[in-house]
Amino acid sequence: MAGKQDAKAITDYITKSMQERIMIIDGAMGTTIQQYKFSEEDFRMEMFKDHPETQELKGNNDLLCFTQPDTIREIHRRYFECGADICETNTFSGTVIAQADYAMEHVVYEMNKIACELAVDAAKEITAKEPHRPRLVAGAIGPTNRTLSISPSVEDSGFRNCTWDEVVDAYKTQVRGLVDGGAHIILVETIFDSLNAKAALYAIDEYYEESGCPRLPVMVSGTIVDMSGRTLSGQTTEAFYVSMQHAKPICIGLNCALGADQMLPFMQALSDVAECFVHSYPNAGLPNAMGGYDQTPEMFAESVKLFLDNNLVNALGGCCGTTPEHIQAVDLMVSAAIANGTAFKPRERPPEFTEMRISGLEPLTVDKNLGFMNVGERCNIAGSMKYKKLILNGEYDKALEIARNQAESGAQVIDVNMDEGLLDGEYAMKKFLNMLIPEPDISKLPLMIDSSKFHIVEAGLKCCQGKCIVNSISLKEGEEEFVKKAKIVKRFGAAVVVMAFDEKGQAAGYQDKIDMCKRAYDILVGPRVGFPAHDIIFDPNVLTIATGLAEHNNYGKDFIEACEWITGGEHPEKA
Repeated sequence: MAGKQDAKAITDYITKSMQERIMIIDGAMGTTIQQYKFSEEDFRMEMFKDHPETQELKGNNDLLCFTQPDTIREIHRRYFECGADICETNTFSGTVIAQADYAMEHVVYEMNKIACELAVDAAKEITAKEPHRPRLVAGAIGPTNRTLSISPSVEDSGFRNCTWDEVVDAYKTQVRGLVDGGAHIILVETIFDSLNAKAALYAIDEYYEESGCPRLPVMVSGTIVDMSGRTLSGQTTEAFYVSMQHAKPICIGLNCALGADQMLPFMQALSDVAECFVHSYPNAGLPNAMGGYDQTPEMFAESVKLFLDNNLVNALGGCCGTTPEHIQAVDLMVSAAIANGTAFKPRERPPEFTEMRISGLEPLTVDKNLGFMNVGERCNIAGSMKYKKLILNGEYDKALEIARNQAESGAQVIDVNMDEGLLDGEYAMKKFLNMLIPEPDISKLPLMIDSSKFHIVEAGLKCCQGKCIVNSISLKEGEEEFVKKAKIVKRFGAAVVVMAFDEKGQAAGYQDKIDMCKRAYDILVGPRVGFPAHDIIFDPNVLTIATGLAEHNNYGKDFIEACEWITGGEHPEKA
């Protein structure tokens, strides 16, 4: 299978396989590379012999695709021979951001392309021997050594040492190399910060739109750092999934950080919410005092059997501490069960979800059980004079207390708006959100990014690891601009408020309201955008009432009746 040419065939094969059996993912590339005990000279070879001696290259495993290609190919072959259906490329640190630590930014594209070609060579070799079981290559995209959600400065919570745009550009270069190298799958893995992962998914989507290449299936793998069940940036397992679901991954799972025993409750939580297939590739237990891993292949296979016994997964593999022998033990366990007529049953995907799900550090489902969604608007400059004065005076830390008070008072979503003529709205939005995100008692709630200026909306979305609500877009500037903005909102994975406003102006009467909302809805859910219907919120405009002017008499009635029509009720006069 060649990635560019057979994207649909690959997706169909994975889907069929994960429905029928447990697929096997490879183990740790780094752990296996350590077995070869390469020296600094082995990392450099002729190609990098002139690289400054003050810059040590040993430990930059991705570089071995250039200097030790036969070994990297051999490692992939070993994993495939031991039963792996899917092997990850040796590109965990294959971005210009991560490679900057070694002054190797200039080789990143070739690094990813060659790494992928080595894995594809091994896949073709084993597939030729076992054509009934094609082997696949997952282009591995690691988290980088930066975090977009957390400041590296204790003194300045609003500071970040890289920008969203820099991370997206870095990932896009990596994706291009992996696709050109023949990857069958794109795997965004070991996610400790969902905002980094959202940048990777944004880059993937943007790459495909710009290149026109057929879209390869995407897999996503998060990392829960301890028994709190949260990522390093604070999201619960369920909130992590909600932040990723817009990318429609073919499979989502958890890897690294924990052993299978410790990972079990979080795998259960993920299995309960994920509409796609689910995988796990945990470490070989917890690290010992020396940082090593003590689980033997047999012990590891027995530990991951927990996931099989509970019907939680469609694919299994290994992370830190696992070798080809660990993967072989898992494959033998799965194969033996099939031979004995007691095959492990793959997890069944649940029906597609039809309610809005949004998230901060924690998830929120907007359904009938929730009732009205309570949006706190005191962090809207038009909603609080106190907040406005604090922001204009640059007292962002005091403004955060307003957000905290709203969270403590029962708000379920926090609205943030910086539209004020005397303010640099884009700067203020980024500054405030970057200070808010590290505050868990506030950022546990989903955010509504609110502005009449779309560039400020984009600035806000680039700060938020959760699934936000954008407030708002409309047809005011015409269909093309509406479609452009809607596609960007979708690429960020946000829900959206749509105002009843078109090229002719704001909808006042009942018929204008429903006509504009229907037109917007048809465009959004149609092929030009493909926006999820359950992520659309309509604002049919509450206009002036009780003014005594005859032309205003029906405004309140028209609004209520338009709301009823939008939500599926009958117009009172037609009931």
